[in-house]
Amino acid sequence: MTTEEIAALIEENITDCTLSVDTKLPQQEITIPSEKITEVCSFLKGNQTTFFDTLSCLTGIDNGPDKNTMEVIYHLYSIPNGFRVTLKVVLDRQNPHIPSVVPVWRAADWHEREAYDLVGVTFDNHPDLRRILSPDDWVGHPLQKDYIPEERYHGIKVKYEKD
Repeated sequence: MTTEEIAALIEENITDCTLSVDTKLPQQEITIPSEKITEVCSFLKGNQTTFFDTLSCLTGIDNGPDKNTMEVIYHLYSIPNGFRVTLKVVLDRQNPHIPSVVPVWRAADWHEREAYDLVGVTFDNHPDLRRILSPDDWVGHPLQKDYIPEERYHGIKVKYEKD
């Protein structure tokens, strides 16, 4: 099943879901409105034609202050059908909120926590949204383009200096 066919299936079955499909990239992707991500993922998993039973990866990306956007990328795989699809959601960098897909794939739990911890994307209705790699009292999100690390953390020098 092609990316275009999957996008057409989504548009036929999800109300008010305007998509854009990019087939020019090495990794073809379907861009979905953030408020529709859980509904689209539930549909893609539950539909027998697609049956995307596996969330292979979820990635948070900060496009920086100049673009003022962040992205969440979902890599889905259908084990019985043997095909993949990549979904993308573009978020406002000043308020990066998106519904959680943990109700669809339990595996999204730690992926979403990592995107929250390192990039700063908030996954609404996540069952346990807290840092996963950084300490709970860490300031900021280390993979944001404009992140400036603290000089010290609990008295330990953490800022990297080039020789």
